[in-house]
Amino acid sequence: MKLAEALQERADLNRKIQQLQSRLLNNATVQEGEQTAEDPQALLKELNASVDRLQWIIAKVNLTNCQTKVDGKTLTELIAEKDCLSIKIEKYRNFLNSASNLAGRAAHTEIKVLSAVNVRELQTQLDGLCKQLRVVDNAIQQTNWSTDLIEK
Repeated sequence: MKLAEALQERADLNRKIQQLQSRLLNNATVQEGEQTAEDPQALLKELNASVDRLQWIIAKVNLTNCQTKVDGKTLTELIAEKDCLSIKIEKYRNFLNSASNLAGRAAHTEIKVLSAVNVRELQTQLDGLCKQLRVVDNAIQQTNWSTDLIEK
């Protein structure tokens, strides 16, 4: 199994577990003399099996990420870099939106609001961060589809 396939299965299992929780809650109680729409014990059994499989996949994905290297960095390091670049980009965008929002003056006597930073320069830096994020993300995705999951 490729690492990317395991990641897809992990996402599917997370969705399935959420759905099972909802189904369990819908079948937790029943009016006296009635029956639940689904057997709660069967749902619990399915939930336990799904969580067990999820635990296995998470462990194997983490092991694979720690042992797989791309240009001298582990996938774990690349994922951390990607996450931090995403955070930085979001904060820069928010700051630049605020710095670019200069209120116009209706009259010459009103206070003039100026940007505290060079917006054009920071936008260029932001563009560079976005490019760096794309490069890192592409390396991660390519590696995910070309790397076998370590299953031992």
